[in-house]
Amino acid sequence: MSETLTIALISDTFYTDDARERLTNRLLEARDGGATVAVLPELGCNRWCPATRDPLDSDAEPPNGPRSDMQAAVAAEVGITLVGGSLIRGADGIRRNTALVFDPQGELQHTYSKIHIPDEPGFWEADHYQADDEIPRPLDIAGVPMGIQICSDINRPSGTYILAAQGAEVILGPRSTEQATYHKWRPVFEANALTGACYMLSVNRPVPEDGVLIGGASIAVAPTGEVLLETTDPVGIVTIDRSVVQQARRDYPGYLAIPSDLYARAWASITPRPAHEPITLTTHST
Repeated sequence: MSETLTIALISDTFYTDDARERLTNRLLEARDGGATVAVLPELGCNRWCPATRDPLDSDAEPPNGPRSDMQAAVAAEVGITLVGGSLIRGADGIRRNTALVFDPQGELQHTYSKIHIPDEPGFWEADHYQADDEIPRPLDIAGVPMGIQICSDINRPSGTYILAAQGAEVILGPRSTEQATYHKWRPVFEANALTGACYMLSVNRPVPEDGVLIGGASIAVAPTGEVLLETTDPVGIVTIDRSVVQQARRDYPGYLAIPSDLYARAWASITPRPAHEPITLTTHST
């Protein structure tokens, strides 16, 4: 089993008429740069539909819809593992922002749907798709246990810690964020990598869309907290070393206890708060 894996972060979107040709060229660039895995940004093959509050039926597709099929076909053509995504409409009619993992033969291996759904100007996501309710689990991506956290999921670090505690060595974070807020995201990437003793890799949509000032770097952070890559280039390439993860988990703070039973009791004592409901602060006396 190889100790290293090279991953390409593709900061580009593919929803115009030339989407397939452009995606093919980007993945070829990634492969030629040594990458065996490529990661697209959040909903990288869709327009940024949450720019408005008006959902269109055409923004979503069933499993194995045309956007998914395009990604599968291009992954197979290039011979690369592709972490892409689509706005998937299930048999129940519910739409979810879903990451799709295709192997180098173009077979769909895994899915993961976004849990934390924003609802604010430019990011009216609650009007377009619902939150998932599945527990995040590590996925075997190119032989390495990885987790996926889509955009706002990263800003609820419990998901990252749960994935790392289950053995995920890399967390992939496709996102769509504004340049003006990048200073808030960067320290979260670093903290999640350090405290999870894992690699944090995030790729952003590249440019403003429909008046939403999307932009900001793709970033890769090692388990040591070292920033390995920070770039606005369309293709950023980074190599992860699994031995670094294992060492980080032997060192502080990686070796600290994971009292999951205690945490579970603590979380169970907190009333769940669905997204977009008013925040009520409760004071407990001692």
